[in-house]
Amino acid sequence: MKKDILPAIRLTIATVILFAVVYPVCVWGIAQLAPNNGKGETTEYSGNTYYSNIGQSFTSDKYFQSRPSAVNYNAAGSGGSNKGPSNSEYLETVKARIDTFLVHNSDITKNEIPVDLITASASGLDPNISVQAAHIQVKRIAKVRGLSESDVRKLVDEQTEKPLLGLFGTEKVNVLKLNIALDTLK
Repeated sequence: MKKDILPAIRLTIATVILFAVVYPVCVWGIAQLAPNNGKGETTEYSGNTYYSNIGQSFTSDKYFQSRPSAVNYNAAGSGGSNKGPSNSEYLETVKARIDTFLVHNSDITKNEIPVDLITASASGLDPNISVQAAHIQVKRIAKVRGLSESDVRKLVDEQTEKPLLGLFGTEKVNVLKLNIALDTLK
């Protein structure tokens, strides 16, 4: 038994040093190479600083709507609802989101609503929507702001982010950046 205790203690000490000291220092060092030293991507607008890599709530009809959040856009803790697609409470929540979206976008049908506008992401803090989700809102925003649909559609296309290296992920639109660009559109 004595011959097993000493190697176990050494292994415990080695893993504590590796995972509690070496690994965090390596991650911190890599983060220092990232924009803003790994403290998140910030955007300055009208004297305020916003984290553009964290979902924001936009409720006015003159702005593009974000993806719903299961944590009410509270970045202190992220998480999904953990309710399955057959859960009756979850289905009621999705139905309410659909109904609300249709009230504000009366020119489209239920079947045209992209899924990312009625379901929350796993983190509840997704800052992006699909290009389709942005395009489906163009008509409403153009009407409310008195802009041409082609100008708003062009803005969406300009704000569309391509997949990483053209391979990884899908095209997406950061809602905060799009809404700021929309506010600066003349």
